[in-house]
Amino acid sequence: MRVPGVALMLLGLAALPLSMLLAASIGELPVPLVTTAQAVLNGLGLGHYAVTPIQQGIVWDYRASRAVVAACCGAGLALCGTLLQALLRNALAEPYVLGISAGASTGAVLVMLLGIGGGALGLPLGAFLGATLAFVLVLALAARQGSGPTRMILSGVAGAQLFNALTAYIVSTSANAEQARSVMFWLLGSLSGVRWGDAGLALAVVGVGLAVSLLAARALDAFTFGETAAASLGVPVPAVRLVLLACTALITAALVSIVGAVGFVGLVIPHAARLLVGPGHTRLVPAAALIGAHFVVLADIVSRVLIPQQVLPIGVVTALVGAPAFAWLLQREGRSR
Repeated sequence: MRVPGVALMLLGLAALPLSMLLAASIGELPVPLVTTAQAVLNGLGLGHYAVTPIQQGIVWDYRASRAVVAACCGAGLALCGTLLQALLRNALAEPYVLGISAGASTGAVLVMLLGIGGGALGLPLGAFLGATLAFVLVLALAARQGSGPTRMILSGVAGAQLFNALTAYIVSTSANAEQARSVMFWLLGSLSGVRWGDAGLALAVVGVGLAVSLLAARALDAFTFGETAAASLGVPVPAVRLVLLACTALITAALVSIVGAVGFVGLVIPHAARLLVGPGHTRLVPAAALIGAHFVVLADIVSRVLIPQQVLPIGVVTALVGAPAFAWLLQREGRSR
């Protein structure tokens, strides 16, 4: 049964702060939910509650920013998957299909292991530049053959393989055991170390991407019937496709530069949202963003409590949950046909 779009939006918006508060209260030093809420209100300047300095610092300086980044990561990756599945007319399209994640990984590894930039480039900036380079190369390769959906996907696969190979070469020739472990942890996705500066960047990028996607919702509906049909309906196909692909690249590059590669979110969440609200992008875009935000926030909680005194890379959790979920969705869609 499909849930009305307005009802889903209201439910998701009401539940998301609760999920984030829960994430901010859980950790090696548990903090009661009421105290967590008070610490957040103190940090926002909306109260002066009696919270101990240790609890205030843990909740506001570390866990709250981590929860915000997790929500933005889920919303942004789900949004990118929704855009790409419509633009490329491929149910398996997801944010990393254009090689952006692989390029970001190469850029980050160059900074981490080789010190490229002489200290002027931080890890996020190095990852962002690598992702941008990968996107430009994939676009250039696809444009030589008309940049159709199939050509774009094949170009992205080729670009991803190239940058993955470069990353593996750099790690195998330049890293010691400890460095290789750190790189591998980052490549699997990590929310450790994110702060409010990262949260501000993620919020800004995802906010812009959501606004652009909602403005292009009708064009995305037309794209699902093919580029010829979209053009016949008055959609400026090349311009809209370029803008939305660039938006997808910007969101993915920014998020990967902050948290690394978090898989399966952009692949699974759009399908789940489509089952709930239908294929219309006016409802699908915000629904996917909300479900994605909840999914990664809850995955972050699982990554911290699954193994005592150890934090798993969040990409491991999203893959462990996402792979069976995607298999179930495929089976369900197959039965409905």
